This record gives sequence, C-alpha cells and structure tokens, in this order.
Amino acid sequence: TVVDDASLKANLDDHLNKGIDWFQFSATFTTEDGEKHSLIPFISNVLGQVPLDKIDEMIENTPPEERMMMNHPDTAEIISFPWLPLLQLAKNIVELFGEKPLDQPLHKIEAAGIADTFELDSSDTLKALAKLGNNLKNIDTLEKPVPPVPENAQLRDYQLDGFHWMQFLARHSLNGILADDMGLGKTLQALTHIKAEIDQKHTDKPSLVVAPTSVVGNWANEAAKFYPDLSVLLLHGSERKTKFDQISEHQLILTTYPLIVRDFEILMQTDFHLIVLDEAQYIKNHVTKVSQSVCKLKADHKLSLSGTPLENHLGELWSQMRFLMPGILGSQQQFTKTFRSPIEKHKDKSAQQILNRRVAPLILRRTKDKVAKELPKKTTIIQTIPLNEDQIKLYETVRASMDVRVREAIADKGLAKSQIIVLDALLKLRQICCHPQLLKIPAAQKLQNSAKLDYLTLELLPQLLEAGSKILIFSSFTSMLSIIEKHIKSKKIPYSKITGSTKKRQEQIDDFQNGETQVFLISLKAGGTGLNLTAADTVIHYDPWWNPAAENQATDRAHRIGQDKPVFVHKLISEGSIEQKIQELQAKKSALLDALLTEETAKLKLDQDTLSNLLAPL
Repeated sequence: TVVDDASLKANLDDHLNKGIDWFQFSATFTTEDGEKHSLIPFISNVLGQVPLDKIDEMIENTPPEERMMMNHPDTAEIISFPWLPLLQLAKNIVELFGEKPLDQPLHKIEAAGIADTFELDSSDTLKALAKLGNNLKNIDTLEKPVPPVPENAQLRDYQLDGFHWMQFLARHSLNGILADDMGLGKTLQALTHIKAEIDQKHTDKPSLVVAPTSVVGNWANEAAKFYPDLSVLLLHGSERKTKFDQISEHQLILTTYPLIVRDFEILMQTDFHLIVLDEAQYIKNHVTKVSQSVCKLKADHKLSLSGTPLENHLGELWSQMRFLMPGILGSQQQFTKTFRSPIEKHKDKSAQQILNRRVAPLILRRTKDKVAKELPKKTTIIQTIPLNEDQIKLYETVRASMDVRVREAIADKGLAKSQIIVLDALLKLRQICCHPQLLKIPAAQKLQNSAKLDYLTLELLPQLLEAGSKILIFSSFTSMLSIIEKHIKSKKIPYSKITGSTKKRQEQIDDFQNGETQVFLISLKAGGTGLNLTAADTVIHYDPWWNPAAENQATDRAHRIGQDKPVFVHKLISEGSIEQKIQELQAKKSALLDALLTEETAKLKLDQDTLSNLLAPL
C-alpha cells in the first residue's frame, strides 16, 4: 500500500476534561481504499531506528522522493511511506514529547506547541490552541495592556515586560514563576498585575499572597505605598481569627507560610482569583504540609515569585510546577525518569533542551546584569522583620523597666543630666533587636534565636549568594559580627572580616577584591571609612547606623568611583521596635539624630515626646 504525503495527519482530541486543560495526541494515515490507521506504531519504529542526534542530518540529506517500507503490525500489510515527511513528523514529536508516551494526556501548553507545529483538523478548540502556540512564540510582538500607574514609583522597562508577561499568562489561563534577581522589584510587578486585574474587571474575587513571616509586613507597606486604594487584609498574629469573616470583603489578602497550614480550612472556603507565593522556594519540598496545603487552595490563576526557584536539584522545579500547572511535568516518578536522572546524572543535553522548551514560557528570569542599564546606581531596600515571640517578651520586659528607670532619673536629675541612662536604655533595646545574646543579662543569654539573624542567614544570604553577589555586611556591634561569622563558617562560605582587632587589613581587602571571598563582615568603627571595595554589588546594614551620614559612608565603600555595577543596599529593621521609630525620625529630626545616635552625647537634646516615642511599647 502506497501512502502519500497528504494522508499523514496529526491531531489533538479534546475529549479529556472537556478540552479545557488536557488533550490526547493522535496521528493517522489513510490508505488507498480510504481507511484510516494509527501512525503511532510507525513513528515509534522510526524513532527506534534513527539515532536522535542524527535525525537533523538525515532530514537534510533525504531526497523528497525517497520512500520507506514498513510492515503494518496488525495486518502484516507492507506500507510505503514518504520518508522525508515521516522523519520530520518524528522529529517534531521527539521535540514536543521527549520520552513521554504518546498515548499519555497532554497539558494545554504542550498541546499548544503541537497545534502550532502541525496542520490539524479545524475546530474552535484547536484554533485557540494554535493561536496560543503562536502567541507563545511571538509574545514580544503582541499588543500590550496599559498598567495602572503606581504612586511613588515609575515602572522600569523590564518591570513593564514582567507585567505584560503576567497579563499574558492570565489571559491564556497559564501560571508561571517570576524569577527576577532579588532587588529588581518582583513585589511591585505583582501588585501592578493584581491592580490591573481589578481595574480591567477581570475579577471581583480576592487575591491571596502567601509570604514568609519576615516579609509579609512589607507587602502591606508596599501595597499602601504604590496602590493605596487597594483594599488589603493582613492575616497575621493571634488577632487574625477575628478577621476571617472579612476575607470576601477585601481585594488582597496577605498571610504567611506557617499560617497556611493552621488556617487551611478557613482559606479553602474562598475561591481566589490569584494566589501569589512570594519566596516560592518555601514549597520546594513537595512532601511538606505547607507545599501540600497551597496546592489544594482554589484559584483561577497562580503565580510564584522567587529569585532562586532552583537551589539544589530539579525536583524543586517539579514541586513548583505541581503548584502552578499540575501534570505538566508528569508524575514525580515520570519526571525523575524522563528529566531529572538523565540531566543530573548523565548530563543529557537532549533531555535538558526538551525540559527547557516545556517550561520556558512559564518562567521569566532577569538578572541584575541583564537590566543593569535600567537600574539606578544605588537601590535602597528597607526590610522590616517582626521580632520572634521570645524577643518580644524580652524587649517589652527591658523596655518597661528602662522606661521606669529613665523617668525616675529625669525626675531626680533632669533630662540634661540623665543622658547616660537614656543612651543605656536605647542601647539595650537595639541589642535585643540584633540578637538577645548581645545583652549581658541571664534572661537574654538563654535565648538562642534572632528573627533578624534567621532572615539574614536563611533567606537573604542564600538568595544573594546563589545569584553570585559580592556582599558587604555592616554592624555597629563586633559581637554581632562574631555571631554572623559562626553561621557563615558553618555553611563554608568564604569570607573576609575587618574589626578594630584586625591586624592584616589589606590581606582581607585583597581576598575580597580578587574574588577569593564572597562576603565581607565589617564593623562601623573599623571599616566605615577608608575602604575601597568596588568588587561589592550588595551592602547589608544589619543594624541601623543611627547617624545617616555614617551609614552613607559605609555604603560608599562599594558605591564609589570605580564601581561599574549597580549597588543594592539592604537595611534590616526590626518591625515596631526602636529601630523603626528611629528610621521614622531620621527625615524629621536629623539634627537630633546626629546627636542622639553618635557618641557626641554632649549635643544630646531630647524632648519628652521624642523620648516617650523611642521607649514606647512594640
């Protein structure tokens, strides 16, 4: 039986799940008597005979008139196929399917690639799929929606691209990972997308953001700053339970990963428009309760934000995609067999290419290097971090006792002669914010954990190091640097360090500048001036330097003449504490702070209102 080119047909059957998300691939040929037969066994035969790395070469060297004889597996009939189109069909199938069995259901995004590759029988569903496949290939040329204009900010070009990408996913019922480097404004891009969905009348449902405890407050602050008319409900702390009945009344709900598990039954009752996972590497382990819980929440659309979507192995990518697009990478066992083992164990480039093609439309990744021209020379990020429960108890105990002591001293000696007691009170509260063990009292020495240190070592540093950043960490407490040093040593991270006791300063500087170390620990007194560290692109102020001029001098160790990279400055502030109160005062009373926050105590002039604010409860 002779088969002509026109009778080779590929098609997609949309009977699975009513054609919404899942499809079945089929391929047929028609014999001279008009009977249709499955082409799949013959394609499998071709793939069994032709080495995958030789298929392009064979296509290039095969004459159009050449034919291939094959036996029909059921009828024993000899079929004469046109060889070149059969090879091309086999190649397309390999690129689209990899080693996935052809009789397995296909996710919509896979089906879209097929619909755009082959000439399929016409139907509204397949036309829509072909359009999606074509749009995925030509996303940059599509009409771009106008974003809502944020207050107190201007969207940079790459942030506009991120917004347009999120809008594209939403209009095509796809979900993805915004994987920009830390500091490139993932929060602003996501908030702009959420606001646009509301303004464009795409939803009247609430959207949910799940974030680490350390940054959920930042989401509330950023929403209020950029889009103050957004109706935001923060579910955090024990009082959150009184707000559960308000969820449907708000546009944006904010919660944390630990609370997802505790409040799961409540959150499951709401059908969200969009669920955003911030720092989505929190669900990289698919067996955790957090990961399993977020996958069960109901939403029309889903979005992950993570500067490090893949930290250790490809299994983390599978876990992310299980939340975003269930089934697109198969079961965990299928994924391991088809992609993870071949890529991780055998460096299989073909498997890597197939995986890349499959997930590429769903991951948007921009590094600082790629968008350097759009970035300002210095970007400051203020990170507010809630104290943990033990720190709160200690802070309040010390604050209350010091408040009494200060008031008694002022009543007895007057404010001017009580400066030492006032400064001692402020110092103790600052130390608790950094780490309780800086405070030399028995109750503080028993506490092993610090919320700020946890954020630095478990969240911020891993992301920055993964991105290849060169980092300066400043603290005004050398004892705090020693605690940070222990954590860095335990992770075997190469580092330099300068304090007042460092003797070979230049050796430490050269190691950092030459790339032998990636982190530089520096104390205020020893390294606030006189250092030229242009190898650094990131500055972390662990504890605020109350004198803004001194803080700027420290930042200028990296942000100075000779620096050819944008510099990102992270200021870690304990939420609601004296640290945050001082930050608020900086713009209003810089002269007061110049005196209050340096050793020039002779210039210290406090009024009762300012002192009361500094020593106010959390």
